[in-house]
Amino acid sequence: MSRDHVIDVHTHTFHSDGSLSPMELVRRAVVNGYSAIGITDHVGLGGVADLLALLHRERDIIERYWPIQVFVGVELTHVPAEAIADAATFARNSGAELVVVHGETPVEPVPPGTNHASIVCGFVDVLAHPGLLTLEDARLAAEGDVFLEITARKGHSLTNGHVLRVAQASGARLIVNSDSHDPGDLLTPAFQERVARGAGMTDAEIHAALETNPVQLIRRLMERRDASTSR
Repeated sequence: MSRDHVIDVHTHTFHSDGSLSPMELVRRAVVNGYSAIGITDHVGLGGVADLLALLHRERDIIERYWPIQVFVGVELTHVPAEAIADAATFARNSGAELVVVHGETPVEPVPPGTNHASIVCGFVDVLAHPGLLTLEDARLAAEGDVFLEITARKGHSLTNGHVLRVAQASGARLIVNSDSHDPGDLLTPAFQERVARGAGMTDAEIHAALETNPVQLIRRLMERRDASTSR
C-alpha cells in the first residue's frame, strides 16, 4: 500500500502539554506529508474560548500560505464524566470545529464512565485512546458516528488491538492519530500505516482507517466550519 499523505486530528501544542507552538507544529507536519491536522490541546472549561480564538487566528495565517487544512479543536481531558456533555457543548459553542475526548486509557486515572458519556452526548467527534472500551459502547459509537482512535502514543497504544476487535464486532469507525506532543511524535505516511498494521488491521481496514474514515470526518468538519462562517 503506497500513501503520500497523513490526516491526523489529535495533536498538542505548548498551549497545553506539547512542546511546539501551533505554527511550528503545523510547519513540521507539512514537512512530514500531512494534508490535514487537528490541533486539540487539553482543556476542561476554563480558558477554552481564549485558546480557540488564538488558534483560529493562527490557522488563518497557516492556511493562507501552506498546503494543509488545519482544524481548531480541543481534547476534553480528565473532565468528570457527568460534565462531558456540558463541556463539549461549551467547546463547540466557543468555536471548536473538532471535539476530542481523552478516553479511558489504561495508563491514566481517567474518570470511569468517560467513554460512555462521550459517545452518547452528541457533541464529540473522536474518542481518543478509549482503552478497554466495551462492546456496548462501541455499538453506540457506531450508531452515533463517533470515531474511535487507534493511537501511536506510547502507553495509550497498549489497547489498540482491543479497540480494533470491538470496532470490528460493532461496525464503529476507526481513525489513526499521533496524539503528538513533541516533534518526533508526528506521523509519516509509512509510520501511520505501520501503527495500523501493528494493531492487527487488514489492508481493507487500513485503507478505511487512514483514507475513507478521516476524509469523511474532514468533510463533516468543513461543513461545520462553513456553517459557522455563514452566520
